Amino acid sequence: MSVKIYQGDILYASSAEKLNVFEKSYIVVENGVVEGIYPVIPEKYKDIPVTCYGRKLIIPAFSDLHVHASQYVQRGIGMDCLLSDWLNHYTFPQESQFSDLSYAKNCYDAFVDDMIRHGTFHANIFATIHREATDYLYSRMEEKGLYGFVGKVNMDRNAPDFLRESTEPSLRETKVFLDTHSGSKKVRPILAPRFAPTCSQKLMDGLGALAKKYNCGVHTHLVESRWESQEALRLFPDHRSDAEIYERAGLMDYGPSIFAHVIFPGAEDMRILKKHNSVAVHCPDATTNIVAGIMPLARMHDAGVNIAIGSDIAGGHGIAIYRQIARAVQLSKLKEFYEPDDNRTITITQAFYHATKEAGSVFGKIGSFENGYLFNALVIDSMEDPWMELSAAERLERFCYTGDDRNIKARFIEGQEISL
Repeated sequence: MSVKIYQGDILYASSAEKLNVFEKSYIVVENGVVEGIYPVIPEKYKDIPVTCYGRKLIIPAFSDLHVHASQYVQRGIGMDCLLSDWLNHYTFPQESQFSDLSYAKNCYDAFVDDMIRHGTFHANIFATIHREATDYLYSRMEEKGLYGFVGKVNMDRNAPDFLRESTEPSLRETKVFLDTHSGSKKVRPILAPRFAPTCSQKLMDGLGALAKKYNCGVHTHLVESRWESQEALRLFPDHRSDAEIYERAGLMDYGPSIFAHVIFPGAEDMRILKKHNSVAVHCPDATTNIVAGIMPLARMHDAGVNIAIGSDIAGGHGIAIYRQIARAVQLSKLKEFYEPDDNRTITITQAFYHATKEAGSVFGKIGSFENGYLFNALVIDSMEDPWMELSAAERLERFCYTGDDRNIKARFIEGQEISL
């Protein structure tokens, strides 16, 4: 048995209401799994060497539940556009270049390395319609030891000719992708219809059949704009909500169903999300950059909908999930200010919980330091000014608002320290 002990100020959020803080404590890791947190080392571990981090923070690594790896090279570009213009002028032309595998490799290598640099070890990822390039992204995630869902995108209508598939080839290439990766453990395939307006009923039904055959989940965008929600129902007129399109196609029954943005959910959308234990992903930077709306996060959480955080590169301009934690709090204040009867400001603890334990749950026992959870962790420097001591909770908050990758001093996956 491999036993390791780390000393520091240990923090994790066991719920949206509780930040567990253990200052000057020891976390014992057995075979990559948390055995316990102690104020002093238990007698049975007295001969185990201790890695001491002093007053540095030890926190769970982050999960990004909505990110477009193929848009990594676009980050911070076209941010003065709204969604439709941004897609047509920047995103679709750029994504078409992933037919060139050398281009795809350059982008995906940089993307994966930057995620690790910023402490994101678990991600739910959109690629493009190009299977070979998506295979490469999948292999890079596996090689680095990360956890993830990777989806080959499907879209057979309402897209430029250079990025639109025919229905049958789209389904056939998706089947090959699923066959290739169905035995994977830490990285798993997921179905990725881009969003309802770009997918025909035949394509949706075909993906539903693949979901059943391969016991596979779905990752897409849901009611991310007023235009999208209206267009979805115009194209699927016998459906009552955007979420019902995926439900009736059989895409929400065989794996995690993960929906990005969910800014304008109706009562029927909310009912379906709760019924299927789906995850709604709040993408704060993208919200302010190109989508122009704010998820009613607090209201949805209070109603029992699972919430996670996403960077949404490149609708979002930064890959760091800790910055999205801070932005989620900021946007909740705006939401409450302008819509006070139906929303409330969230705490930093709640946002941290959504980005760690709740998001990590789709990958297994990840995102917390409760007993039995994987020690996928980050060590953060003290974040203090030399003349003023801060509590561990205050230092975590400061990191989320003002920190960057230089403040991450060590990274662990399954108890093993990894290097950049």
